[in-house]
Amino acid sequence: MHIGFKTYYFKELAELEAANFWFRARNQIILWALHRYSPALKSFLEIGCGTGFVISGISKQFPEVRLLGSDYLEEGLVYARHRVPTAKFTQMDAHYIPYESELDAIGAFDVLEHIEEDDAVLQQIYKALKPCGFLYISVPQHHWLWSGVDEYACHVRRYAANELHKKVCQAGFEIIRTTSFVSMLLPAMYLSRLLQRNKTDMNMDNMAGFSVNPILNKIFEWFLRFELILIRAGVSLPVGGSRLLVALKPAMIQKDS
Repeated sequence: MHIGFKTYYFKELAELEAANFWFRARNQIILWALHRYSPALKSFLEIGCGTGFVISGISKQFPEVRLLGSDYLEEGLVYARHRVPTAKFTQMDAHYIPYESELDAIGAFDVLEHIEEDDAVLQQIYKALKPCGFLYISVPQHHWLWSGVDEYACHVRRYAANELHKKVCQAGFEIIRTTSFVSMLLPAMYLSRLLQRNKTDMNMDNMAGFSVNPILNKIFEWFLRFELILIRAGVSLPVGGSRLLVALKPAMIQKDS
């Protein structure tokens, strides 16, 4: 079993998430998806919630929802509890989710790429959801974007769309929506990765992939806001640094006696 992350990352994440264009834009896309596909949401579990940045956004727009957060490492939950005191946070191994047909929705946002046995985790998520419950996933995308940033973040993979779709369907889900995002920034991402590969002394003492000039940070966020406009309009972007997937656990089929 492999679940990769380093405990001291949480302090760095907690300090940069609220201002960084990528985390802010990802939250906007997640919140749009929840409003679009789970408008009557009553219960939500986030797997690998880290410092609670996503749940903090959900709590503001879904104040009546029963919010549950979990992480394999307790260190991140210290920040999460401070951010969202109304949510329940638990240290948990996603290979063993202690719910069965209980939850309306489960989210795993940039989590599965840290786990070797991602198919086993998807099966656990399926078990924990109610029939007609929704799964929300975001993952880093495209093998050719692999770089030192992925190694620093303890990723075990970047996904191809077909690979993710196949694993989600094999777990029993029906895919409702799938789209790339961070698409307009893909050329810049690729160039950055190429430059990093040519460095033998890459500084990995900070969150290198998320340290952005403030002016560029604002410009990049506007690009991703435009992508969200396209996604809301029904456009599924074929390529991009990340992928959002929404899937449904089908209703149980009643057999005639």
